[in-house]
Amino acid sequence: MTQPPAAHATPTQDADGTPAGPEPEGTTPARVPPADLRSLLAARLDPAARAWLDRALDEAAAHPGTHGPISVWELRLAEAGRRCGPAHADAARVLVLHAARADEEALSRVYSQGTADERRAVLHALAHLVPGPDALPLVEDALRTNDTRLVAAALGPYAARHLDAHQWRHAVLKCLFTGVPVDSVADLARRAHADDELARMLADYAAERTAAGRTVPEDLHRVLALTEPTPSAPGTAGPHGKES
Repeated sequence: MTQPPAAHATPTQDADGTPAGPEPEGTTPARVPPADLRSLLAARLDPAARAWLDRALDEAAAHPGTHGPISVWELRLAEAGRRCGPAHADAARVLVLHAARADEEALSRVYSQGTADERRAVLHALAHLVPGPDALPLVEDALRTNDTRLVAAALGPYAARHLDAHQWRHAVLKCLFTGVPVDSVADLARRAHADDELARMLADYAAERTAAGRTVPEDLHRVLALTEPTPSAPGTAGPHGKES
């Protein structure tokens, strides 16, 4: 079976020092249910990596929470890049966090003490593990950084559900400032739809770049188009009961 091509992203390094590649397209960990993510990942791993992942998930499920200064499953987070390969490390870490049933407190601890790779996994895992807005401080922290992979991970389904309009608009602008593809922004079309304030901010940014003789990112035009209200079909009633 032919595997889907890898998505494009700026490479960084995993915790063990190996270059970290992007997740294969279609397996963005925040957007795939954990059961499906495990099946997809198992199909891509070699036998040794698959066996390690199975052991790590069984171990995390059997010993959730913290035991001693550091939980056993947290050690597996640090190993994931070396064991599963950098292209699959994010997904493996998310699965470990999910198997450990990490709550908001545990996720915050991993985020505050972990490497950039582990922080990214926490951000991807939020949508699967935290039902309410309690973990928003982690998203807000990531959006303040200049790490583009953290910014991209922060703008998954959890942020789409819980960031308020002001924070979300500025997050979209940050993507344009830093070159993070707007495809990283979960639920972009729904949240941008008919958002006049976002349209104003985008227009102002485009005008600033044009005045400075700089190109306007293509993604800006894409988002700006999404802010347009859906036109009424001919012959249908408009907002005041009149046909358009």
